[in-house]
Order: sequence, then C-alpha cells, then structure tokens
Amino acid sequence: ELSVSLLAVIVIVCGLALVAVFLFLFWKLCWVPWRNKALSSNLAVLRGEAGCHKDSMADKLKDTGAISFLEAAVKISHTSPDIPAEVQMSMKDHIMRRTRIQRQTTEPASSTRHISFKRHLPRQMHVSSMDYGMDPPAVAEQPTSIGRIKPELYTQKTLDTEDPKKEAEKTCGKINFTLKYDYENETLTVRILRAFDLPAKDFCGSSDPYVKIYLLPDRKRKFQTRVHRKTLNPTFDESFHFPVPHEELAGRKLHLSVFDFDRFSRHDMIGEVILENLFEDSDLSRETSIWRDIQYATTESVDLGEIMFSLCYLPTAGRLTLTVIKCRNLKAMDITGYSDPYVKVSLLCDGRRLKKKKTTIKKNTLNPTYNEAIIFDIPPENMDQVSLLISVMDYDRVGHNEIIGVCRVGVNAEGLGRDHWNEMLAYPRKPIAHWHPLVEV
Repeated sequence: ELSVSLLAVIVIVCGLALVAVFLFLFWKLCWVPWRNKALSSNLAVLRGEAGCHKDSMADKLKDTGAISFLEAAVKISHTSPDIPAEVQMSMKDHIMRRTRIQRQTTEPASSTRHISFKRHLPRQMHVSSMDYGMDPPAVAEQPTSIGRIKPELYTQKTLDTEDPKKEAEKTCGKINFTLKYDYENETLTVRILRAFDLPAKDFCGSSDPYVKIYLLPDRKRKFQTRVHRKTLNPTFDESFHFPVPHEELAGRKLHLSVFDFDRFSRHDMIGEVILENLFEDSDLSRETSIWRDIQYATTESVDLGEIMFSLCYLPTAGRLTLTVIKCRNLKAMDITGYSDPYVKVSLLCDGRRLKKKKTTIKKNTLNPTYNEAIIFDIPPENMDQVSLLISVMDYDRVGHNEIIGVCRVGVNAEGLGRDHWNEMLAYPRKPIAHWHPLVEV
C-alpha cells in the first residue's frame, strides 16, 4: 500500500511538472511576443505622432520648458507599457492645452508701436547680426485691434480739417480802388472806393472794416481809411498820395490790408491784396478802376528788405570769400524808424554751426553799405556738405540783438540760394553777386 501511495505521489508531481513546463512554454511562445508586439505598436504610434507634430508644436509653443516637459511625459509612457494608448494620448493633449493656455496668459502680443520700433532698430543700432540664441518665429503674430483707439473714426469733416493751402487760397470778398500817376508832381494817387462781401468777424454777424495802404518796399509811409461800423459792404471813397519818382514805379508794389476794428482787443485781419505790377492795367496816366479779390491772411505780410553779396571760391586754395556789399529797405526795428544793422555769416555743416563772422555796425539806417569780405577755408571735397546762413541783425546797446531777416545759400538751400551757390561753383575764381530777399527765421 505504501509503494502504491508513493507511486501515486510521484505521478502527481510529474504531472504538475509537465503542466508547469507546458504553461511556461505557452507563456514564452505566445504571451511574451504578443505583449512586445503591442508595446512596439504603441511606441510606434507615439513616436510617429510625436514626429509629425514636433515642428508644429515647437512653432506653437515657442517654449523650451514646455517641450522638455512634454518629452519627459513621453519617456514615462515608454517605460510604462501597462499604460493604455488612450490614456497616453489624453495626457499628451492635456499637456499641450495647459502649455498653450500658459503661453497666452504670460506672453501677450506686442503692440504696433513696438513692432514699428523693432523695424527701425537694426538701422539705428546695427544689431541685425547679433545672435540671441533664440529661433525666430515661423509666423509673425498679427496684433489685434481690440481695445485700440482708431483716430480715423473721430475725424471731424468740418472746415477745421481743410488743407492749409486751400485755406490760404480762400477769398474774403472784393475791393475796388483806382490808380493815377501825376507826372508833373511825381505822385501816385491811390483811391480806395469800396469793398464787397466781406466776412463777418463780430458776434452780431457784421464787421467794422478799414484798409491800410503801403507802397512797398517803403513801410514807413502808411495810410489808413476811416472805420465803417457794422457793414460787410463798406464804401470808403478816400484818396491817398505817395510821392515816388516815375523810374521807381516799376520796382514798387501796392499792398492793401483789410482789418476789422475792435475797440477792446487786437484788430482782426480780414485779408490782403498785393499788386506787384502797377502798370498791369494801364500806364497810370489816367485814373484806372481795379477790382481785386481779397486773399485770406491771418497776419500782415512784412517786407524785411534785401541784401546783396557776392560769392567767390578758389578750389586750389580751398578758400570761400563772401563779400557783403549792401542792404536796402530793411525793416525798422527802433522807435526812431531806423535800425542799427550788421550782418552775421555762419558756416553750417549738417545743421551744425562750425564758424561765424560779423561785419561792422551801421548806425541809424535802413540802407547800409558794407563792402566787407568774410573768408572761410573749406576743402573742395567738403563743398557739397556745407552751407552759409546770412543773418541781418539789429544791434541793441541794451538787451539782445534782434534778427531783421535771414537768407541761406548752399547745395541744400532753396531757390535763389541754391542757384547762386551752383553758379559760384560753375565759375571758380570769379565773384558772383546777387540780391537776396530776407525772410523770417
């Protein structure tokens, strides 16, 4: 009986061993390859998706910390094959959304002002070749206009927004006057007849007009009509006499300024009329009636006078000589009706004053004569970089000297100043003289 029992136990043990061996072989041959296949397929899916979205994710995130965090999450999925693919994908989507939200809250889009500043920065600071170790963005961010003020929506289409040039060309009514020259007494008679359709300057819708009369360039002799109350169509019918030789008439200009009288404040200027050619309508031997449009003006035009000087350049010596000859019809700056003028010449280079020189002072005159030479040493290669600023000054013993008027010559000057300079360069070693009108600073 004992041997039978022992044999039964051996049989059972051998059977269990065979079952264990069978199960081990089955696990080895079937279960392990299937698991490795599933794992490899999951990893291939993850790697393929990561490869497809790597560039777009880098462009969208632009954050090295977010990319490293995402790669770390993918590595965890590599070492944990028991995590299903659905969970890994949901984790990846969650990380991407979290990183995107964090970027939107920490890096707002820059404004247009900053974009324009960066656009000019390389030209100003020459930093285009600097490397900051950051990849440039693949797509430029377009700033939104939410919350921005758009000035064009608030532009008022009224008279306030009109072009200043058109404003200056507006007419302010008409004026009628006559001219006649007395050859025997050498006197020009100006008769102001009437004005028509003047603009209203008072609150009541009317004006109190009067007219000032000049025979330029002489501004010391001035006439004025009577003031006509509360009318836009005044009738003056007043005559004024200017003694002037006949040979000077061609160089004279008639200047009429129309004003609105104000008892308690500064008189308002309505407009002006300038007749440059007195012989335009007749020979002035008989009285001629003339109608002119009154041109809009806010301040009275002032003739500051003229200056005559010559320019001469010696290329071999690199010497520029400016000879101040004389001035005429300068503006009176003193209460005596005269000025104490002198001329100051400044050598400018790129807007900076390099040197300045002065003439002597001429006392109590509006037509000074100088004949004084001012010399500057300028190399020929620098002649296209310099210019001269000529200022006629009024000397004042007490206080600051006042500027009567200025003119400028050089390559970058305008009009006669540029032409005079080019003529000097075209004819070296030869003095070139011209009259130049003075303008305000």
